[in-house]
Amino acid sequence: MSENAIRLRELHRPGDPLLLPNVWDAGGAQVVQEAGFPALATASAAVSAMLGYPDHEGAPVEEMFAAAARVIRAATVPVTVDAEAGYGLQPAELVERLLAIGAAGCNLEDTYAGELAKPEAQAEFLAAVRDAAGDALVINARVDTFIAGVPDPVDAAIERGRLYFQAGADCVYPITAPMDAVPALVKGLPGPVNANNFPGTSLDDLAAAGVARVSYGPMAYLRTLDTLKEFATRVRAREDPYA
Repeated sequence: MSENAIRLRELHRPGDPLLLPNVWDAGGAQVVQEAGFPALATASAAVSAMLGYPDHEGAPVEEMFAAAARVIRAATVPVTVDAEAGYGLQPAELVERLLAIGAAGCNLEDTYAGELAKPEAQAEFLAAVRDAAGDALVINARVDTFIAGVPDPVDAAIERGRLYFQAGADCVYPITAPMDAVPALVKGLPGPVNANNFPGTSLDDLAAAGVARVSYGPMAYLRTLDTLKEFATRVRAREDPYA
């Protein structure tokens, strides 16, 4: 079993969540690690945008894995890779590629080509990934009921999440779940829950609700672009960019 996977799994503590300000390149990985974070995560939206492609598997798989590999090489802490929906790879090949670059974990979403997968089919996929990985990868199973606009997204997320835990997921990630839904999700799911700390969401409230992992997605990347835009605008206007 990977020591990094062991450490990453241990960091999922309900009420004392693992905080992951997601990164997209080696420089960002070094910055976040030096800030004292015990693990790192990539964000597919940020990585694909950095590479010049749209999110949702718009970037070539080789480029996505190469970018993740650069993050991992720059880090001395466990890194979990946002592997989107698996890029159409068979579970064994997906696991082989993740382990080859040194990933300690992965995100796997249940949306394929814009369509929400049937929960039983996604559970089968996750079970195959678990079978191929053993304990060497921490699997964070993303649940897309909130972004897909399904009726009763909380109940649907709990139904899916339970199946995903049974399939071997270490953590379930109901992405973009609003704060008022988080307590019910934590109560209804039999394992660690990953939530987002987006604007308008309180980190203290997420911890109090029992969340075990907190992600920021592409937010740091977008803030970085805002800083670059401001800097470039000042230079173009012949203003002091450091003011």
